[in-house]
Amino acid sequence: MTQLEYARRGVITEKMQIAAAAEGVPSEYIRDGIAAGTIILCHNIKHANGTPLAVGAGLRTKVNANIGSSSDDTDIEKELEKARVAVKYGADAIMDLSTGGPVDEIRKAIIAETGACIGSVPLYQAALDAVRNKNKAIVDMTVDDIFAGIIKHAEDGVDFITVHCGVTRGTVERMKNEGRIMDVVSRGGAFTIEWMSYNNKENPLFEHFDKLLEITKEYDMTLSLGDGFRPGCLADATDRAQIHELILLGELTQRAQEAGVQVMIEGPGHVPLNQIQTNIQLQKRLCHGAPFYVLGPLVTDIAPGYDHITCAIGGAIAAAAGADFLCYVTPSEHLCLPNAQDVRDGVIATRIAAHAADIAKGVKGAMDKDIAMAKCRKKLDWEGQFALAMDPDKAREYRANSPVSDHGACTMCGEFCAYKLMDDAMKR
Repeated sequence: MTQLEYARRGVITEKMQIAAAAEGVPSEYIRDGIAAGTIILCHNIKHANGTPLAVGAGLRTKVNANIGSSSDDTDIEKELEKARVAVKYGADAIMDLSTGGPVDEIRKAIIAETGACIGSVPLYQAALDAVRNKNKAIVDMTVDDIFAGIIKHAEDGVDFITVHCGVTRGTVERMKNEGRIMDVVSRGGAFTIEWMSYNNKENPLFEHFDKLLEITKEYDMTLSLGDGFRPGCLADATDRAQIHELILLGELTQRAQEAGVQVMIEGPGHVPLNQIQTNIQLQKRLCHGAPFYVLGPLVTDIAPGYDHITCAIGGAIAAAAGADFLCYVTPSEHLCLPNAQDVRDGVIATRIAAHAADIAKGVKGAMDKDIAMAKCRKKLDWEGQFALAMDPDKAREYRANSPVSDHGACTMCGEFCAYKLMDDAMKR
């Protein structure tokens, strides 16, 4: 049985106990959330070295790091280094989005490298296999080709897969009728639309959704219902194509859960600050409280090189409003494939957003480290501050590069440090 089926029978599994211990909540809380569909427990039964990851209502906001090769950069060692950096700096999950080079070897190596939760987009695999192994164009993929890619990822131990089931011919028409500046910016969405247009057929993952459920249920993989119509710029946010797809995803969520398959929903994208909360509320209402996984959202389109910051701003607001899982964006977004330093910067920025949101949501224990940090700062306990910092290496580096005298404070205030002055004042 799947974890969802166990939960609905009132059974607490070992995986639920592991997740509960990691979250600091009772096992019953995890079980009941899974049963209700408001919590998912990501862990493919084939992922032998993987740790179950709980995502959803009342739990710590999770952070995902996207890595993966492209046709212009196929170095497997670079991707493994990115995976190591992502985990070192606190990513809860890694998505392998490789589209170039030895993609099978890259995926398997990433899975073997870490016990983190692993996600992927199997449609990329199907497209590559069709082009490389069968001398086909992407539009010549068969339905069997698409599902073969899904099975391959399932067998390798991928814990959750992004599938663009809500990209339908009807949604495409709504997008065309309303008009968009950037049309579709999702690769998986674009692949699917190109295939539907060329073959004059419906999306196979929508038309054969029951077959998709059979496969995912066998491995207890989580379905991450992708947002193929996520807005690629602020001007396209919250339009009829995006919302129509979301309505379809809500319907598919019910079908998946009835079949015993766990589901989360993917969300935008580029969204103005004043629309973020509305987007979260719509998703939660239309998808019956299923966990929400958002890319950013980015709150401006004009900050290339700093999009980890635009992402963190939007992510904090989204998570505070109820999003459960944040996908990072790196400084290289919209510019080039990220390197290991970009991954580090992206993970830290998104962790900051997630943590700030957890404090706002009142997640149990979220503020404990902040209180501990305040006490260390009051005592000028530098080692204590480094130990509590999200990026201890960077904090130490700044401290070491700014030599101080024996007053013990930092060089911002030196001997006029407010902490030291107040200590003297309070002793009088």
